[in-house]
Amino acid sequence: MPKINERARSRSAARLAAVQALYQQEMESIPLPRLLDEFHLHRLGHTIEDVTYAAAEPDFFDDLVKGVDARRAEIDAAISAKLASGWTLERLDRPMRQILRAGTYELIARIDVPTATVISEYVDVADAFYAKREKGFVNGLLDGVARAVRS
Repeated sequence: MPKINERARSRSAARLAAVQALYQQEMESIPLPRLLDEFHLHRLGHTIEDVTYAAAEPDFFDDLVKGVDARRAEIDAAISAKLASGWTLERLDRPMRQILRAGTYELIARIDVPTATVISEYVDVADAFYAKREKGFVNGLLDGVARAVRS
């Protein structure tokens, strides 16, 4: 049983790190290989300025970041289809866009991960950045995406 909990923690850490990497990529236009190297060498499981980053499953982290990058148009279309009338993806702030992109990628491409797990995990990621209202937004939007892509 401890191996399952360890894997779950490692994947949770990979999700949070992927959102951070995607945010950094959008902010700084860092080439993907360099971004992945930076996270592998300096962030995943490392201590930076007295903050220790949790050990993340590297292959899962890489899949999330590379998958979002490769399928961005498809992912953005799926998210945009679930936004309220008059809202655009660009209107959302950058961390929210990355949370929704990573969650939507998992819903589209990682059918090995249960829908409830994906939604719950990204609501938890949102908790690192936002208050209750935004967590509800992540929950509702990813639920709508899941109904569209997994039914």
